[in-house]
Amino acid sequence: MTHTDVKDTLVRLEQPERASFAARFFQTRVGGYGEGDQFLGLSMPQQHAVAKQFLALPPDETERLVRDPYHECRMTGLLIWVYQARRGKLVSRTGIMERYLANRQYVNNWDLVDLSATALVGETLLTGDRSLLMELADEDHLWTQRIALVATLAFIRKGQFAATFALAECLFANKYALVQSAIGWMLREVGKRSEAALEEFLHDHIRSLSRPALRGAIYRFDAVRRCYYLGL
Repeated sequence: MTHTDVKDTLVRLEQPERASFAARFFQTRVGGYGEGDQFLGLSMPQQHAVAKQFLALPPDETERLVRDPYHECRMTGLLIWVYQARRGKLVSRTGIMERYLANRQYVNNWDLVDLSATALVGETLLTGDRSLLMELADEDHLWTQRIALVATLAFIRKGQFAATFALAECLFANKYALVQSAIGWMLREVGKRSEAALEEFLHDHIRSLSRPALRGAIYRFDAVRRCYYLGL
């Protein structure tokens, strides 16, 4: 079983019309955040099905898949790692996380990050040292910083918000729109578990949050509270 077997399976499912739409949606034009990416036009259910078919793919072969020029090959490789990590012991999860981070230049679109960061980084760090996330956030790289933020969803789900708040503060002035949207998303997830914790954070940092991050954070609030925070 090799990465070529997986790729051949994906290519046989190619849908050119969907691929053309995906290329526009993920901004593959010159200057877009997905510049130069290539698509086969597969749906997420199709990619999940292929990943499950090749769950026994060896680590080196999965890594080659994650480095493939086709977006769906990279996504399927990441899905294989997610499934493997969630079924494995901590030692194997750590190994997958290390491979993942070593190849993060290929995790180069928001859907790839959002599908993988929580499972492969956040869930692996639940019982360990989380300082790695601040190191990732310190890198001036859009997808690496988004990985750090989205990874904290694993902690949020356990009612642990400190890492999310610390990363948000670190990235308040970040220049990337997709980092600001991730800040808003993670703060909104905090609010789903504890509105009090979110509102305390907002009151302390309202003037530092970008408008996109703030709008994302308060999206679930009622109209009166949204107007209140947007007016501060």
